[in-house]
Amino acid sequence: MVIDLPVLRLDPDLPLPAYAKDGDAGVDLVARESLTLPPAGGRALVPTGIAIALPPGYAGFVQPRSGLAFTHGVTVLNTPGLVDSGYRGELKVCLINLDPVAPFEIVRGERIAQLVVQAVAPVRFLEVDVLDETERGDTGFGSSGR
Repeated sequence: MVIDLPVLRLDPDLPLPAYAKDGDAGVDLVARESLTLPPAGGRALVPTGIAIALPPGYAGFVQPRSGLAFTHGVTVLNTPGLVDSGYRGELKVCLINLDPVAPFEIVRGERIAQLVVQAVAPVRFLEVDVLDETERGDTGFGSSGR
C-alpha cells in the first residue's frame, strides 16, 4: 500500500525525500545547512528543509544511516526520533558524533538520516490484577543470552 504524504518544501534548492533503492523502508533526509559536529559527543539539531503532514494513524521514525554510524561514528541521538501525526514543523535530526577524536563535517544537502513512515495503532490501557503467563515471563535484559 502506498500513501500520499503531503510535504512542504522549506528550501527549494534541496531534494524531496526519496528512497535510494526500490524496496527500501526509509527515505533519505538531507541537511539544510552545513555544520561541524565536534568529536566525543558533539551534537546538533540539524534541519532538513521539509515539513510533512502525517495522517492520523501514522508516525514517522527518524533512523540513523548505517554508513555514517559505522564509518564516522555519527548517529541519531534519540533513535528512533518520533514524528507524531499532528506535528507540522520542520523535521530536524538530533545527530551526535561518537568518534573520540575526529570532528565530522556535515555538508548542506548531505544525506544524514532516514525516515520510516509506519501505521501505528492507538491503545487503550485496561488495568488488570494479573497478566497472562508466557514462556518468557518477566525475564528481560540479557535473558536470551549474549
